[in-house]
Amino acid sequence: MSVRPGSRGQSCPTDRTAAGVGGTSPEPLAPSPVLVLQVVPAAPVRYAETSVDRTFLPPLLAGPRRASLALADGSVFSGYAAGPPAEATGEVVFNTSMFGYQEMLSDPSYAGQILVLTAPHVGNVGVNDDDTESARIWAQGLIVPDLSLLPSNWRATGGLLDRLAADGIPVGWGFDTRAIVLHLRVAGALPGLLACGGEMTPDALHERAAKAVGTDDCDWAHRVARSEPAVWSAGPWRSPGSERRDVVPGPRVTVIDCGVKSSILRHLVGAGATVSVVPPDTSAAAILASGAGGVVFSNGPGDPAAVAGVPETIRGLLGRVPLLGICLGHQLLGLALGGRTYKLRFGHHGGNHPVRDEATGAVWITSQNHNYAVDVASLPERAIVTMTNLTDGSVEGIAAPDLGAEGIQFHPEAAPGPHDALGVFARFLDRCRGGR
Repeated sequence: MSVRPGSRGQSCPTDRTAAGVGGTSPEPLAPSPVLVLQVVPAAPVRYAETSVDRTFLPPLLAGPRRASLALADGSVFSGYAAGPPAEATGEVVFNTSMFGYQEMLSDPSYAGQILVLTAPHVGNVGVNDDDTESARIWAQGLIVPDLSLLPSNWRATGGLLDRLAADGIPVGWGFDTRAIVLHLRVAGALPGLLACGGEMTPDALHERAAKAVGTDDCDWAHRVARSEPAVWSAGPWRSPGSERRDVVPGPRVTVIDCGVKSSILRHLVGAGATVSVVPPDTSAAAILASGAGGVVFSNGPGDPAAVAGVPETIRGLLGRVPLLGICLGHQLLGLALGGRTYKLRFGHHGGNHPVRDEATGAVWITSQNHNYAVDVASLPERAIVTMTNLTDGSVEGIAAPDLGAEGIQFHPEAAPGPHDALGVFARFLDRCRGGR
């Protein structure tokens, strides 16, 4: 048997005759023909010269205006301006979350700060009245890589740019936010100037940026907090058609407003608390006289060591009523117990911080937004560390069990997410029902 060139048998390893075993040698295979392709260059295509009708472009693209971010260390980053011409100074921080820009911008904790977002597109889902964390935008300015002008979400009631323009917030887009983040991670959080839409010389930029003020030694909590007590009754947002759960009214909880997010109040109501909110200068005696079954010290902006009066209020409540400190409230609890706080290099701002529960070993993914932390070496013996940040080892939770006090550095309400720590509210209300 011979194998013909081009037959299927030429590649079959089980064909013993074709392999030259036990028979005559196979016929040599004919070489495959070589195809030579001749490339003929095509004539270049010429398109007609046409002018671009810029009337169809939004103003943001039809006539882009320059924007600059100048940092106190002399660094300058360039992009484009959106909205009305405006300038802002403050401490420049970055947030790595991929969503939740409305919650961030309306979070009082961002007062005094220029917010840099690393999400590639910002503004996609617009804004609505349900996701806002306060009555206004608190960030001094916003810097993004790309700004979406046309929101696409069934809950949207408007666009992000219009909302920011209503509060006079300068917006920079087209910035290399990755370069800004890498710089801040090395240099640390820095004061800076965001100049949008106006012409400013390099010397003027540097001069203004050098005068910008950060958050050190600033009591921002009293600037953003309410000045009158109020009752809060709204629970967490539910989608239309979702199952409604009737919550049995539980303990009366007083929230000390140091810049509280509305989501904290909503989740306390959702867990069954009857919530009242009071200004940060409310005394311990007044809180106890109101019949509070538990007290929450809220999140807020600025340097915890500069917040006047609140640590003294906490000391007056220790051992008298169950206490829970959240973010800034956690730091103020640490100060009230005799500890110290210090400033992190560039803070924790994002929705993916891993935190270990020291009692169980469980790891929670948490949302965080703070520039300061509690110094573990400064805490007294009666205060124990309950949670630890697995990224840098900083303190994420403390407790003084004999005094009925607990503090957490992260945000358990985590709007819009993650939700690993939502059980903190139910656990706190259980303590309020038991009096500890």
